[in-house]
Amino acid sequence: MDILVLGAGAWGTALAISAGERHRVTLWARDPAQAGAIAAAGENARYLPGFRLPASARVSSEPLAELPAGHDLVIVATPMAALREMLVQLRDCARPVAWLCKGFEAPATHPYGLLGHEIHAEIAPALPAGALSGPSFAQEVASAKPTALVAASASIAVRDALVAAFHSPSMRVYANEDLPGVEVGGAVKNVLAIATGLCDGLSLGLNARAALVTRGLAEMTRLGVALGARPETFMGLSGLGDLVLTATGDLSRNRRVGLLLAEGRSLQHAVQSLGHVAEGVYSARTVVERARRLGVDMPISEAVVELLDGRLTPAQAVATLMGREPAAEHRREVPGRP
Repeated sequence: MDILVLGAGAWGTALAISAGERHRVTLWARDPAQAGAIAAAGENARYLPGFRLPASARVSSEPLAELPAGHDLVIVATPMAALREMLVQLRDCARPVAWLCKGFEAPATHPYGLLGHEIHAEIAPALPAGALSGPSFAQEVASAKPTALVAASASIAVRDALVAAFHSPSMRVYANEDLPGVEVGGAVKNVLAIATGLCDGLSLGLNARAALVTRGLAEMTRLGVALGARPETFMGLSGLGDLVLTATGDLSRNRRVGLLLAEGRSLQHAVQSLGHVAEGVYSARTVVERARRLGVDMPISEAVVELLDGRLTPAQAVATLMGREPAAEHRREVPGRP
């Protein structure tokens, strides 16, 4: 296959390394200087140092319209904030396109943030597209450690292309038709990881962490079902799997934000110290706003927003959650629609 990866951050670079052992890969960077540095060094020293690109991989910063045609698959490896722009430029592409970003777009053309598949439906509905998601740290993918991902799309051609591109001895890729569910899982788990980082940073114990992960999964599922997802999706890789990894893994940027806030650091300091994007910081408010419009109760996510906005201290956020009225563990809700 011939694969074009648009975006030379850590995750895009890791997938280019993984797929480049078996396929022709072009890694595209918006910044010509960055592309030149990667090509010269044979590695992405800024975002994924220590992992060399396959010798056959090509690095480019050409305008997208001038890139050679004939790619079998296009991967959008930008942050969520750039997905709309990329899909506008790719709307006439005849080949499968898949994005890696996880989160809700900040409100722009709508009063609430949109998921990737909703942006796609709005601006490029004829484009065969989907998402590649699941529990994965870039460093481990680049070093060929065992990983399992989900190829999510309503299009069988997109799912098949993603499986053909990335399924390998070190990576299993499972097909899933439930794109809304996969995307909700990917978006909400980042917000919940901030909460679990806060929990760990305050030394609240393993009981508290388990409670946050479990109740967070319930929040995620409620929002997903309200957006048309299948409940079973949230017991899979892009739901429970991605949540556990991001909430407990030491490589998680979102968990790191929670740890730093628990130490008393400012949000600005926490974000700047990462050197990478922590999507949970930017999507937390859009997650909560979308949930409110749907009538979905998400107390953990709401506490995270209050914390990020400076309206609650870490200790107050915990007290707010623990002070909620008793409730049944499972409840039937019929939320509204956006």
